[in-house]
Amino acid sequence: MGMDLFHQMDGLHGLAGLLVGLLVGLTGVGGGSLMTPLLVLMFGVNPTTAVGTDLLYAAATKTVGSGVHGWRETVDWRIMQRLALGSIPAALFTLLVLSRIGPLSKSTQNEMMFGLAMMLALTSVTVFFQRRLINYAGLRDPIRPARRVVMPTVALGVVIGVAVSLTSVGAGAIGVTALLMLYPNLPVARIVGTDIAHAVPLALVAGVGHWVIGDVDGVLLLNLLFGSVPGVVIGSLIASHAPDRVLRALLGVVLALSAWQLFIKASKAEAPKAKPAAAQVQPK
Repeated sequence: MGMDLFHQMDGLHGLAGLLVGLLVGLTGVGGGSLMTPLLVLMFGVNPTTAVGTDLLYAAATKTVGSGVHGWRETVDWRIMQRLALGSIPAALFTLLVLSRIGPLSKSTQNEMMFGLAMMLALTSVTVFFQRRLINYAGLRDPIRPARRVVMPTVALGVVIGVAVSLTSVGAGAIGVTALLMLYPNLPVARIVGTDIAHAVPLALVAGVGHWVIGDVDGVLLLNLLFGSVPGVVIGSLIASHAPDRVLRALLGVVLALSAWQLFIKASKAEAPKAKPAAAQVQPK
């Protein structure tokens, strides 16, 4: 069995995992928002399989980051609980609906690609303007009284839970930016750590749900992790020396291009194919 698994290892998939892992380690963003479109566009993986496989991939890679942030005490467990209170039930409900629908039709898969492209475009904008949003959040007063921010945080969790279960995108840059708006006085490192810690159980629940439904490719997952684990470690080690502005600009451009390519792919798939003209029967 071990030899069979060895023969199924794919260098290209491992390289893709390595590159995405590097970006995740360097910027903290890119696990779900880059891996899913990469699988769909470059490797031709079915969108539902790409989403399910990427969720378990993200859960495994972000577990390492979550452990580091927990060790450095940069996780606000109270905010994480509020997010999970909304996201976990929302993810379970979304998975239940997907399981009842059954195998998705081609049109539904195209709609998923459109949704993924929209999420990528939104993430790209968020990445480009995150510094400005951080500065803006720093000038804002926190919501008072403090308990008034609880329900918006739970509602944010619901939105993230649905988005992640459908597209595997939403728990990264979008979650961080929204938390910055809700908790402007919280240090950015603590916001990032909380968001990563919340992404682990959410991605795990959603990923296991997709596994049960049958939307996970186990061999593909192992190939991706084979490259991503060292990639995350290397990226984390050199993160303090890399120019953050250049890295985020690069990530934003890649996300925008991925969104554009997914829009094109979905549009072409949805366009009705011209039927061949019927052969004219010559009268005898």
